[in-house]
Amino acid sequence: MTEVPSPQLRISDQERESALSALGDHMTAGRIDIDEYGERSARITAAKTRGELGELFADLPQPHPAYGAAAAAAAPPADPAPAPRPEPSTAVAAPRGWSGGQRLAASIVPLAWLVAIVLISTGVVAPWPMIALPIAFTIFGRALWGHGSDHDHRDRDDRRMDHREHRLDHRDRRREMRDEFRRQRRFDR
Repeated sequence: MTEVPSPQLRISDQERESALSALGDHMTAGRIDIDEYGERSARITAAKTRGELGELFADLPQPHPAYGAAAAAAAPPADPAPAPRPEPSTAVAAPRGWSGGQRLAASIVPLAWLVAIVLISTGVVAPWPMIALPIAFTIFGRALWGHGSDHDHRDRDDRRMDHREHRLDHRDRRREMRDEFRRQRRFDR
C-alpha cells in the first residue's frame, strides 16, 4: 500500500472524484465486481479524511486517488460553455391534419365564450341570446368536421379490423380452454 499523505486531512470534492475514477478503473480491469464497486463508492462518497480513502484502496494496486495539487491537475477540465439553445417558438402548432376552417372554428369558439361572458357580466346583453352564440358556433363546427375528423377513414377501418381480430382470437382461446376442460373432465371420470 502506498502511504497516504496526511491521513487526518479532510478530502475535497476533487479528491473524492479522483477516488471514484480510480475505483471505476479497478472495476473495468475486473479486480472488483459491481456489488463491491457499489459498496466502495458509497463509502468513498461518505468518506471525510484521506485516511478513510486510503483504507478503501489498501488491497488494490495503482491507480489510487490523487491528493492535493495532483487531484486538481487530474480533475477533468471544466465543461466548455454550453451550446446555445434555440429560441423557443411562440407559434402554437395546430393539431396534425387540421384544415384552415377547423383552425378558425377552434379559435372562434373560445373567443365567442369569452365575449359572451363579458357582455353578460356587464349587463349589455341579455344572457340567453348571448349564451346561444358560442353554443351555435360549437354545434356548427361539430357538424362540419365531427369527432375525429382528422383521422383517415382507412385508419379507422384498420382499427376496427384489429379490434375484430382481437375479439376472434379471444373467442378462439376461450373455446380451446373450454374444450381442454371438457377433455380433462372426461379423462377424470
